[in-house]
Amino acid sequence: MRIILTHEQTDFDGIASLLGAALLNETAVPILPRRINRNVRAFITIYGADLPFVDPRDVAADPIASVCLVDTQSLTSIKGMHPGTTVHVIDHHDERPDIPAGWDVRITTTGANTTVFVEEIKARGITLSVSQATLLLLGIYEDTGSLTYSRTTTRDIRAAADLLDLGANITIITDFLNHPLSIDQQNIYDQLRAAAEDLNIGGYRVIVAPGNARGMDEELSTIAHKMRDLLDPDAIILLIDIRGGVQLIARSTNDNINVAHIAAHFGGGGHPRAAAALIKSGEREIIHQELRQILPDHIQPAIRVAEIMSGVPSILEPNTSVQEIERRIQRFGYSGYPVVEAGEIVGLVTRRAVDRTLSHRLNLKAGALMEAGNVYITPEASIEELQTVMTNSGWGQIPVIDPSDKTIIGIVTRTDLLKTLAPQTIQTGKQNLATKLEQALPPERLKLLQEIATLAQDQKVALYIVGGFVRDLLLDYASLDFDLVVEGDAISLAQAVERKFGGRITTHQRFGTAKWFLSPENVAQFVAGDQTTPNPIPTTLDFITARREFYSHPTALPTVERGSIKLDLHRRDFTINTLALRLDGHHYGQLLDYWGGHNDIRQGLVRVLHSISFVDDPTRMLRAVRYEQRYGFQIGPRTLELLLQARPLMARVSGDRVRHEIDNILNESNAAAMVDRLQKLGILTAIHPQLECDDWLLAHIRKLTAPHSEWQIDSDLKGIPASRAITYALWLIRLPKNHILEIVKRLRFPRVIKDLIRDSSQLWRDLQGFSNATSSDYLIRLEKTPNLVIYCTYLAIDDSEITAALKNFVTKWKDIQPHTTGHDLAAQGLEPGPAFKEILTELQIAWIEEIVKNQAQELEFLETILVNYR
Repeated sequence: MRIILTHEQTDFDGIASLLGAALLNETAVPILPRRINRNVRAFITIYGADLPFVDPRDVAADPIASVCLVDTQSLTSIKGMHPGTTVHVIDHHDERPDIPAGWDVRITTTGANTTVFVEEIKARGITLSVSQATLLLLGIYEDTGSLTYSRTTTRDIRAAADLLDLGANITIITDFLNHPLSIDQQNIYDQLRAAAEDLNIGGYRVIVAPGNARGMDEELSTIAHKMRDLLDPDAIILLIDIRGGVQLIARSTNDNINVAHIAAHFGGGGHPRAAAALIKSGEREIIHQELRQILPDHIQPAIRVAEIMSGVPSILEPNTSVQEIERRIQRFGYSGYPVVEAGEIVGLVTRRAVDRTLSHRLNLKAGALMEAGNVYITPEASIEELQTVMTNSGWGQIPVIDPSDKTIIGIVTRTDLLKTLAPQTIQTGKQNLATKLEQALPPERLKLLQEIATLAQDQKVALYIVGGFVRDLLLDYASLDFDLVVEGDAISLAQAVERKFGGRITTHQRFGTAKWFLSPENVAQFVAGDQTTPNPIPTTLDFITARREFYSHPTALPTVERGSIKLDLHRRDFTINTLALRLDGHHYGQLLDYWGGHNDIRQGLVRVLHSISFVDDPTRMLRAVRYEQRYGFQIGPRTLELLLQARPLMARVSGDRVRHEIDNILNESNAAAMVDRLQKLGILTAIHPQLECDDWLLAHIRKLTAPHSEWQIDSDLKGIPASRAITYALWLIRLPKNHILEIVKRLRFPRVIKDLIRDSSQLWRDLQGFSNATSSDYLIRLEKTPNLVIYCTYLAIDDSEITAALKNFVTKWKDIQPHTTGHDLAAQGLEPGPAFKEILTELQIAWIEEIVKNQAQELEFLETILVNYR
């Protein structure tokens, strides 16, 4: 085993170096020190799920082959070390004189040790998550004083810039850094701390601290940072007497408090998170009073836990077995479950504890596995309070209780918090699309929705349009198709709709769904005056109970259970499909975006929600490509990596499901680009080794249009568009017969397409030697061949002589018939039999080749033929 270590009581540079070394050597185990600085521990508590660190208690007692020692030259003893263990040091401090012989020591002259690892990460092109890039930049910032210390090098600055390009979040960094104070600054700090006033404004904690620094000449902004770090408010405002007047220094830790606006009121300015003003006239006490008066005007309401939590939580009893807990983890994927005894929270069971217990083959109960504690939060708490609770408890899943009776009503997770803290995903109910919705829908359809929303409000259930409709609404794509998701009982709402407006409903109790079939009388209720909009009202409407899903094994169809709208959205394939538009009551038009879908739409990204998304359902690979090419998006780097890893699973998906997704692709206007992308990603050959496409096929898909009426082909083949059937025929027409049979069997084509592919392929082969064929040859070969088969072959043949003959056969020759009939031949004394067909065909060819041009010439030509039959 190879491990990575850093020093005890580690700071951000040490822990970031540990991460950097782990990213560069994935086979080595990065082990956390036992003692970590408080601000570093807080960071790992919140963002640790995205970091590769291993708790020293979880390290296997295997022999240690090598140790990589970072940001230190002092080795902590770890069980498993032995005389043969090699030690490699990567540090930026002066080399110690007592380094043991045999150690491999690399000393750099950078301000931060982390810089060395960032340079190599960039050189290798390693992709970083936001949390990883932020931690690495924290390491550089802490050891260089945010690039201000004299030991800072140009290498540190370049590395910091590279990390910003890779997604490091400055806002998070400022939340965790500490700055040292001088003695004079410490004196001012103590004075401000003693006079600090703690205010609650709009659900936010705001600290206002007056002080006097007229006899000092110190930089004051660092003091504001220090107080903010210690007191952890949403905003802090210092009013300090200085020689030139009163200095206002304001810092905010929340996007909803723009301190630049507050400073501007007093003639200053700055950024939303950091601002200042020098007030040259006026007493500090009067300015203090004025500040308190204006603060409510500049602070927006806080985001509450209720807005980001999930309802219907899954809880455990102390006697729940570890096997049952594992089953729930597999079904629902949660990383932690509250343990409740006699109505009181007594602990939290984590996935890590379950995995360790099972690995040791122990048969323990939840009470023995759990992290004990009575940790909870209320729905009205702010996300800042939530962050504090998580940091102090170390729990990644916090139960939400009803303060009136202490019952658990929900759960809020570390992921929920991160989604809210990240600037690009703060979309939890703050944006309203009512105007956009009303502009997009015909008045009749809008009225229908509003009537149903009123019934939903009466039943006290939440009503949403979800998924593709909302996605396309934001993209300004015309879409009139939508399903309605109900957070409650969808069947009950559908029954209420039926009672009020008529029609009929069918229900599926297992899934909590209902389908409403509207009669013409129903439609008339919503259409005012002349109906000028085609199909303004749908003929059916689906009502779906919000639910959650789990997969019993890869590629299986999901099992579903009732859940909240948040859980319902979380089960969807891509973030761009996780958007919901609420319709009932005062929530009308409210956009819900828990998973960053709106931001991904703006950035043009197709991104899965879960790392095993493609494992759960490999057909999502086909949908990922369809969305990417339809909207001109890109599949996100991590999503693409997951797709390629799961690609072999495509072979295990049923042919019906795969073909359904390919059908959807072939229905798109940009089908050729989608098929080309599937080919380049290796998805087609993952479906079947011989299912490929080339430039020839792509060119034919691009130029394929509906057959001209002269070909006499129906546009619909038993419910299948003719264009789709033609595309499948062209796709396979040139393959060997055995490969065609395998692919047809793999994709389980319906009979009409199966026959078309088989007959077109056979005709294509038969015509390969027809360059010098006569009309007779074509008549004999094509006589009983359906026009659609001939048309497919016409498109696939590259010989102009043959294509002309095929078109002539369908549009001209097929309809040319001699005047002579079988009765006429019988009147000539011939016995009915095969000769009749031969004679009539010879007459037909004579007309086609213009040997005869009228009925008289036909009779003359007939006499010459009959000589051979008498």
